[in-house]
Amino acid sequence: MSRLRALRWSNRDRALAALAVVVFCVAALAAGRGLASGAVGEVMRVRFGGDAERTRVVVDMDRTSRGEVLQPGADGRVVLALAGVTPPERLSGAGLGLVRGYRVAGAGAAARIELDLATSAEIERRFLLAPGDGVDHYRYVIDLKATGRAPARSARPEAAPPARRAERPLVFIDAGHGGRDPGARGASSNESDLTLAAARALKQELERSGRYRVRLTRDSDVYVGLNRRVAIARQAGADLFISLHADAGADPATRGASVYTLSEQGAGRAVREFTRGENWQRSLNLPGRDPSVDRILLDMTQRATQNRSAQLARTLLGELEDADHPLLRRSHRDAGLAVLLAPDVPAVLLEMGFITNPEDERLLGDARARRRLMRAVAEGIDRYFAAPSDGLQMAAADAGAGQP
Repeated sequence: MSRLRALRWSNRDRALAALAVVVFCVAALAAGRGLASGAVGEVMRVRFGGDAERTRVVVDMDRTSRGEVLQPGADGRVVLALAGVTPPERLSGAGLGLVRGYRVAGAGAAARIELDLATSAEIERRFLLAPGDGVDHYRYVIDLKATGRAPARSARPEAAPPARRAERPLVFIDAGHGGRDPGARGASSNESDLTLAAARALKQELERSGRYRVRLTRDSDVYVGLNRRVAIARQAGADLFISLHADAGADPATRGASVYTLSEQGAGRAVREFTRGENWQRSLNLPGRDPSVDRILLDMTQRATQNRSAQLARTLLGELEDADHPLLRRSHRDAGLAVLLAPDVPAVLLEMGFITNPEDERLLGDARARRRLMRAVAEGIDRYFAAPSDGLQMAAADAGAGQP
């Protein structure tokens, strides 16, 4: 009996030992998988919001991370290392506001975030947001604040000519006001006269390069309705629309150029107005079979157009700054202006300066100074068409509030 009892306990012990081994192996395998999946996360995308005074950079990640500042921005670049995450591949693209462009590269078990600044800036704050409030991933947020003039930059290489397409890009130049609408009044000139002279000068600069087809919304002192200006550009299949204006203000000391792009509120208004018309799907070459699908495609088209418009605005402001043309302190602005409402034509409105400022009025009225200004605008257009259009992320102008 004692031998049988010993044999029975021995068999049970062996069974328990075998079960323990199985449980241990399963636990070890699960732990190994957890470590393998959680050891290194992934940078999903980089987004931007804000303007040329304050810009928010949001790095979306599928894992938590700890950031370390490598370069704070004094030399024209902000560089950070994010531990425990890497990009699926090298990411890069254009920025927004204070950021001219960005790159994300893997550096071992970390990601190196490089931000090329459009003007001198510093990190105001940075923090990590865990998933929550309807967002299912981590976000590393970097808030940048402008500190002054653009940092010294090495000489830029000449832009390569735009890739030749089957047909040269069509640029529409809109001389603001005209006819019964003279626009703002300066000491000795009307806005409508200055915008027409500038439009003709820009047309001449662009046509001299041989790269573009160029048309004006008006070529004389006539009035053209705002909606009509946009309509003729769309009907002609314009690749770019630039509206020229001269600003005005109560303080004659205020001077400097600025560039407007379409605001988020204006984008909503544009969609509402556009979809009121009959056969609006046909004008965008949409299928027209499912209204909900067409609306999604319209939203995607408009978002791409807004991205390209923002890219053009930043490029123009960079060229104007390099040409030492005076700029407003907050030079990239947004509004729901009628001439910016086309959902499928990238568009900007350039306020060339203040007609109510004596020095700006003198520059805009001087033929040589006007040519220099329009030459800088033409160079900005060259760079816009030469730059790739992918990789650009855009956030709402109020991205500093709510969910980053």
